[in-house]
Amino acid sequence: MQRTPSSNSTAAAWTWAACGLLVGAVLATLWWAPAAWLVRTVAATTQGKVLLTDATGTVWSGSAGLTLTGGAGSRDAARLPGRVHWSLAPGWGTLRLKLGADCCTTDPLELALAPAWPGWTLHIARHQSRWPASVLAGLGTPWNTLQLQGNLVLDTSAMVLTTTFDRWTLQGSVQLDAQEMQSRLSGLRPLGSYRLGVTGGDQPALTLSTQRGALQLQGQGRWTAGRLRFEGEASATPEHAQELSNLLNIIGRRDGARSVITLG
Repeated sequence: MQRTPSSNSTAAAWTWAACGLLVGAVLATLWWAPAAWLVRTVAATTQGKVLLTDATGTVWSGSAGLTLTGGAGSRDAARLPGRVHWSLAPGWGTLRLKLGADCCTTDPLELALAPAWPGWTLHIARHQSRWPASVLAGLGTPWNTLQLQGNLVLDTSAMVLTTTFDRWTLQGSVQLDAQEMQSRLSGLRPLGSYRLGVTGGDQPALTLSTQRGALQLQGQGRWTAGRLRFEGEASATPEHAQELSNLLNIIGRRDGARSVITLG
């Protein structure tokens, strides 16, 4: 039976209406996607080392508790005080993220992710925040042994991270100050204050230095072909050498009065 022009138009209208409803349903589902979707994504991406708990809201705007763990099979876990809050805003070719924490941020960390063939570019706005060092114990070895106490002050310049299939480059710098550090392995309190700095370039550089304290840490490293190679050492001031001997044995490979630290 041959359809008339009128019946063909009616069928086409119904087809377009069904497509519109389907697209609308998909968009509504994505827009109201529960925060649980983000919980699963973060856990899978970090191999279970970062967990969002008691999540509320949606993928685009919500909050949750944040727990650091040693990964699958680990019994170590430490939860950040309070909750973390996020908001995601998709735009033309850019995904913007604002991330804050009750305990640690005055202003949220702002990031913008955009494709840049054959990879992507991440813009990080200037930011400063203060975090408890104790939460690192949740990551397992060696942090669960050191059981650090103190404050970690993060300070970033305006940064741009660009990646391709096999390499990444960084423009800008980031500084992490570990202030008034303590450890359960030593009765000496505090051990000292330290600075970890990363400077951008084709091969970003990392430096570790001691600001003050009986435990002396220093070292330098570079990211080459996506891998960090770092060489440093730990030592004690002469008057505290005996008190810090056990800690030096754990920090690195003992070489006389110092401990050698190597990564990569």
